[in-house]
Amino acid sequence: QAQLVESGGGLVQAGGSLRLSCAASGRFMGYAMGWFRQAPGKAREFVAAITWSGGSTYYRDSVKGRFTISRDNAKATVYLQMNSLKPEDTAVYYCARYSSSYYSGSYQARDFDSWGQGTQVTVSS
Repeated sequence: QAQLVESGGGLVQAGGSLRLSCAASGRFMGYAMGWFRQAPGKAREFVAAITWSGGSTYYRDSVKGRFTISRDNAKATVYLQMNSLKPEDTAVYYCARYSSSYYSGSYQARDFDSWGQGTQVTVSS
C-alpha cells in the first residue's frame, strides 16, 4: 500500500490552468500511477496514467492535448498539469497507485489499490 495526498485543486475559469500534485509515501517505487475523477452523480472515471519510468503515458480521449501527467520519483510525487480547462472537467480528482509493478494499461479503478482523499477542481463558465 501507499499513502497518497493530493493538492492543487481550486476554482478556475474556463480556459484556465491548474496543476495537481500527489505526494506519495509507503510503497511508491516501481509502480505506475494514475489520476481519476468523479463528478457529482457520476461514476469515477480514468483521466491519465504514467508508468514507473515515466516513459509511457495514457489519457482518456477528452483530455488528450490538454492534460499532462508526469512524475518525479526522487520526490515521490505525481503531477497532473491541466490546461484549457472546461466546465465539464469539474470533479473531485483522485490520485491512485496501480496494484502491480507491471502496468497493463488498465483504465479500471478496480485495478488501482491505493487512493488519496481527492482534491476538488471547479471550472466556471
